[in-house]
This record gives sequence, structure tokens and C-alpha cells, in this order.
Amino acid sequence: MSIDDIPLWLLFIGTTLLIVGTIQVGYLVAKRLRPRLVGEKEGSVGALGGSVLALLAFILAFTFSIVAGRYDARKGLVREQAVAIRSAYARTEFLPEAPRAESKTLYQQYLTLVVHAGKAGYANERPEVLAQLRAIQTRLWEIAVENVRLGDNSDISAGYVDAVDDMRNVLAVRVAVALGSRLPSGLWLILYALLALGMFAVGYQTAIADSSRRSVMMVVMAMSFSIVICLIVALDNPERGVIAISQQPLKDLQAEMQ
Repeated sequence: MSIDDIPLWLLFIGTTLLIVGTIQVGYLVAKRLRPRLVGEKEGSVGALGGSVLALLAFILAFTFSIVAGRYDARKGLVREQAVAIRSAYARTEFLPEAPRAESKTLYQQYLTLVVHAGKAGYANERPEVLAQLRAIQTRLWEIAVENVRLGDNSDISAGYVDAVDDMRNVLAVRVAVALGSRLPSGLWLILYALLALGMFAVGYQTAIADSSRRSVMMVVMAMSFSIVICLIVALDNPERGVIAISQQPLKDLQAEMQ
């Protein structure tokens, strides 16, 4: 099971409990060892713990920059796809009457499926939708090729063939980015390992500082880290619907066609 299979609310609760529990473990370990650590100073422990937390912050920032860049790339692909479909649809006007009418109908069906596939929550239907999209693309390509074989070798006909090809390429890239671009499990393992070590150091330092009570701010800190991690997961997988990719450029094009 990957992290994408875990609901965000459960991930938030689980991460918060992990942080609080690790702090508690670090606190109890330091309390138990405190009689043997008479010479250990709070300052040195704090410096070492701060180093671990700084490394954790770096990994979080690095991970966030990755998913934020991919999120922006996905938004850009939506705009690029709308431009490609609009260009190909407009050039159907240069086709003969019969293939022109069929092509326009196919483009409208294609755009409806694209908007549908881009919405959050349709992950289970995606293979079927993609199969339909590729079937429509194949038919549009056949119409463009048939038009050329009938003797239309003009630059306009070549431009239409290029437009259909661009539309196919954009869909292929968008599918590859949406399905194949996920943070690797190894990075999540490293992130959570550093998170546990950093929180252990926080609890350990608290005990070394001779604090007999844990502050409620530790829970606040745990929730803050959990929110950041959930934000990274939501950006990494917009299909969750929490931070979904806007399909507005495609919807605007759909309104124009209709």
C-alpha cells in the first residue's frame, strides 16, 4: 500500500500520533538514562537535536519544491491541451463536408471525455476513459490521413495533420505526468525516518532540560508538521480533490464549441 491509498484525514491523525509518540519515547528514554548522564549539557543536546530538525526542514522544503513544480506543470498541460484541441478543431473547417461534420462531433466528444477524466475522483474510470480518448484520436488521425491521400497535399492540410498530432502528444504527456509522476516511496521513508528522529531529539532535550511536564505546544508542533506533510501529499496527487487541478481552460473551450 502506497501513501496515495491513505485518506488525508487518516494520514494527518497518524502522523500527529507518530510525532507525539516519538517525543514521548525520547522524553522517557532521557528520564530513564538521566542518572547516568550527569555530565550531559542541555546546550550540546539542543545543538545536536537542532541539526536533525534542520535536516528535516531541508528535506521537507526539497520535497515541497518537487511537488509544487509538478503541480504547476500539470496546470500548464491543461492550458496546452486546450490550445491544441482548439487549434485542431478550428482547422476542421478546411476538410470536405462529410469528414468535417464527423470530425467536429468527435472533437466535442473528445473534449467532454478530457474534462471528465481531469476531474477529481474518477481514478477508477480512467482506463476506460483513456481507451475512448485514444479511439477518438485514432479516428481523427485516419480522417486527416484520408484527406491527404485523396490529393490534398496543401500546407493547410499539413497544418491540420500537425494539429491532430500535437493534440495526441499533449494527451500522452498529460497521462504520463498524472500517472507516473509521484514521489518515490524511498523519499517518504527517509522523510518519516528523519521526522521520527527529530521528534525523538525534541523529547530527549525536554527531559535533559529537567522539564517535568510536556508542553501543549508539542501537540501544536505535531499538528503543524502533519499539515505540511498532508499538503505535500495533496499537491503530489491532485486527484484527491483537496487541491485539484482546474479544468477551466478546457471548460471554456467546451462552452465555445457548444
